[in-house]
Amino acid sequence: MQEQARTAKTVVSGWVLWGVPGLVVLLGLAAWQPQLTASTLTYVGESLLRIAPIVIPGVILSAWVNASGAGGRVTRLLEANRAIAIVTASAVGAVTPVCGAAVLPLMTGLLSAGVPLAPVMAFWLSSPVTDPAMFAVTATTLGTAFAIGKTVAAFGIGLFGGAVAFLLSGSTWTQNPLRRNGLVSVPGSGCASPAGFDLAIWRDRECRGRFAREVWAMSRLVAICLGLAFAAEHLLQQWLQPQALATYVGHDSRWAVPLAVFVGAPAYLDGYAALPLTRGLMDLGMSPAAAMAFLVSGSVVSIWGAMAIFPVLRLKPFLLFLMLAVAGSLAAGWSYGLLYGDGTTILSDGL
Repeated sequence: MQEQARTAKTVVSGWVLWGVPGLVVLLGLAAWQPQLTASTLTYVGESLLRIAPIVIPGVILSAWVNASGAGGRVTRLLEANRAIAIVTASAVGAVTPVCGAAVLPLMTGLLSAGVPLAPVMAFWLSSPVTDPAMFAVTATTLGTAFAIGKTVAAFGIGLFGGAVAFLLSGSTWTQNPLRRNGLVSVPGSGCASPAGFDLAIWRDRECRGRFAREVWAMSRLVAICLGLAFAAEHLLQQWLQPQALATYVGHDSRWAVPLAVFVGAPAYLDGYAALPLTRGLMDLGMSPAAAMAFLVSGSVVSIWGAMAIFPVLRLKPFLLFLMLAVAGSLAAGWSYGLLYGDGTTILSDGL
């Protein structure tokens, strides 16, 4: 009873913390600009429907991992050789056709099941950057060398993030990275087998109940976090003119790569839409290094991507995610510039 009371209190506090401010903002926006509010709600609904084929399997798999106790086995498997786990997670993330928002339920479920932060961080950082379809479109728009560089950057940023998270694995905040705010389910073990794992969860009433609770908790998390993220994306599209970025990142200079990360990433709209925009910026004088930094950082740490993650991760793991994304994006841009041949210009301007 005490545990149920604490859980109920956590859920209520979570709704007060995240739901009430969102409702206030929505009502204020509706009173200020009703047409914009209607178009924003429509965009959010369409976006959620668009990613549903990817998100729903992630929600179901996440719930099954927690209900069956598979998370414990996954944790033991990954802890046996974390180096291989980080490399594998980075490689799989670099070719997996899911964006950072769509992978949110699966990554949250793995963390709540006790999976170490390092391989989760590796996959979380590498997965939004590119995928087979994005590779083909990037090669067509910006060239095959750029598409290959972007894929290598995805693998590299995942490897870098996973390695740093592994080095910090002794810290308490990396061992318990999820918030306790009523949006994320409380970690727990499997429910039916004495060994803590039962594949056929439908045969046990307790497991079925936990599976249903996990599906509800993860669906609520996705609706709130991704709903807010898509709303921010739509409002940014309405208020920001992409041509305005040319003033900051449209010319090659010693600040091109940092500006592409710190100015371009927050204004990053969509992976496919960003490609012709980047082509246009390069025609205006943007260096290939800055273009790489812009696309990598925008994929990983855009405003709506960060908004979706912030309610899930505690402050320190969230800041770690941001710092790894920024540092990895800077490294990707400068490394590609050096390999591409314009690194001399970038470095000499700073001397």
